[in-house]
Formats: sequence, C-alpha cells, structure tokens
Amino acid sequence: MTITIFSTPPEGSESHALYGFNVPAGFPSPAADHLEGHLSLDELFDIRAPHVYLVRVEGDSMQGAGIYSGDLVIVDRSREAAHGDIVIAAINSEPVCKRLHRRDGVVILKSENTAYPPRYVMEGDDLMVWGVVRYSVRDHAQ
Repeated sequence: MTITIFSTPPEGSESHALYGFNVPAGFPSPAADHLEGHLSLDELFDIRAPHVYLVRVEGDSMQGAGIYSGDLVIVDRSREAAHGDIVIAAINSEPVCKRLHRRDGVVILKSENTAYPPRYVMEGDDLMVWGVVRYSVRDHAQ
C-alpha cells in the first residue's frame, strides 16, 4: 500500500451551490428555486484546519470500507483513535490505512478486504497513529 500525504490546500476558498433536493442517478435539471445556499468544501471538510491533512491511498485493502485505490482521504490528527476507527498509521515505519481494533489490551490493524489478513500489533512493534480518517473523496474520471 502506498500513502501520499498532501499539505493543506492553497489560500482562498471557493463556495459551491447547494441544492435542496435529492438527485436521482438519471438526468435531473437543477432549478434555481431549489438553491438552498452555498457550500464551501473547505468548511465542510475542515481542510484548512492545522490538524487536518489529505492523503492519497493506493491499494485495495480498504475497499470494503469504500476506500479505493487512488482515493483521497481527509485525516484528522486531533481526534484520538478509537476502536473501529479507520486510521492512517505507521507500523514499524510502514505507513498503512486500516481499521483499528482495540480490545482487552490487544491491538489489531484490519483490512476491509478478506484477501488481507489482520495485522496484530505485537510487543516490540512500533505503532504510531497519524490520524483518524473522516472523509474519502473519489475521482470518478480515473
């Protein structure tokens, strides 16, 4: 698995129209009378906050969680990782994106693809959690 860490985006924020109706997967025609306001993706994802960073994930081990190779994930390093969170971490200096399991002193990093076995964190392993994944973004033009 490859993880690319991006810095925060450049200065300047752009807001986008937010329409107040559900969009079917057909050919809707957004009408101006459905406009609820404007939405800033910077604000929605809080990506300008100093504790938030962006990571591009490569590999298929998290497909079951809806994170596919090439997806961008938005990571919050201010949140303490809890049981069940998807985290960006380093195990013995190897960066990973996995689901964290903690029960009765046992720590496991689990993939969301049955092709990959769970990674038990053993005594002597160095685990450093770099943050909790909050959102994922997929480029459908790939």
